[in-house]
Amino acid sequence: MIRRIFLWLLALAVLAAAAVAVWGPGFVERRLNPVTMPEAGWPVSPQAEALHQRLVIGDWHSDALLWDRDLLRRAGRGHVDIPRLVEGNVGLQVFATVTKSPRGQNYSRNSAEAPDNITPLFIGQLRPLSSWFSLKERALVQAAALRRAAEEAPEELMLIRSAEDLQTLLEARQNGARTVGALLGTEGGHPLEGNIANLQVLYGAGFRLVGLTHFFDNELGGSLHGTGGEGLTDFGREVVEQMMARRMIVDLAHAGPQVVRDVLAIPGSRPILSHTGIHGHCATPRNLPDDLVQAIAEKGGVIGIGFWADVNCGKTPADIAASIKAAIALVGEDAVSLGSDYDGSVDAPFDVAHLAALTQALMDAGLTEQQIAKVMGGNMMRYLAQNL
Repeated sequence: MIRRIFLWLLALAVLAAAAVAVWGPGFVERRLNPVTMPEAGWPVSPQAEALHQRLVIGDWHSDALLWDRDLLRRAGRGHVDIPRLVEGNVGLQVFATVTKSPRGQNYSRNSAEAPDNITPLFIGQLRPLSSWFSLKERALVQAAALRRAAEEAPEELMLIRSAEDLQTLLEARQNGARTVGALLGTEGGHPLEGNIANLQVLYGAGFRLVGLTHFFDNELGGSLHGTGGEGLTDFGREVVEQMMARRMIVDLAHAGPQVVRDVLAIPGSRPILSHTGIHGHCATPRNLPDDLVQAIAEKGGVIGIGFWADVNCGKTPADIAASIKAAIALVGEDAVSLGSDYDGSVDAPFDVAHLAALTQALMDAGLTEQQIAKVMGGNMMRYLAQNL
């Protein structure tokens, strides 16, 4: 009898684990990445739709790889996959790998010692065992998934590793291809695990963009949301200098103010701010002070405006357009781009398939077609052509 009870309990435990693996991650993603678009959709005029289809569009930040979906198939949840990128006429998407986030994550103060949210997600998704215990392996597993998708469907998805790759993509799209370019980045430099040799490992795996910090202080320096307020560490400076030598993109999203200043002081640095809002327009601790945003632009960087309410102080396409106008007023029309933070545990007023709603909002806000073309992708393509 005891043996039979034990076997029943074991079977129930296996069934429960299977249920968590099958339905749990999807449930979590639906809750954390809502789309707040009205049921009828946002109105888009024929003129806005026509302009949208003529644009070269790029976006600096999506965390879709975190959710272990097949990106080649249209999903019924989240914000981004390849079919929806095609429908939204996106030519280039940066996919960032998320490897650690602190329990109780907030925009003000997070401890690097807090329990990690990503570990149980990876276990629940039944990702490879090595990624349960190593942040580097977590990044590499996500990179491998993107690489497999590109190998499986090269007409749909192309990995971008160089300015030459980007030029090939843009020429193909100009000739009618609908291929989406994918540039690989990591959200925070902690997958380096404090070892400079791992920068070459990430580079070899296709990474071309590194955000130095995420929601906590790490071996590279202080986070905008950390506890110490430190600048670049010696290790962080070495990472930045070696990234520059490899023509990798330094991303200061989530970096603390002193880290921003330290990076900008490095001769020849040209960092970006991949996903943010404008503090003078929406005064939240998630948005860097305006003077630092201006300093990034003055060094030749670009500023990616996010789509979620916390950085825009609003939940509509018009609110994103208002942040973009504020960014143009602050840093000029040649330094503003898109940084949605799609699938980054944030809300969005539309998924990427309905991105034309933003083109309509920018037209409604009074931007010219030339300004819209720059913001929606022109500035991003120019920056990458010069720096990748």
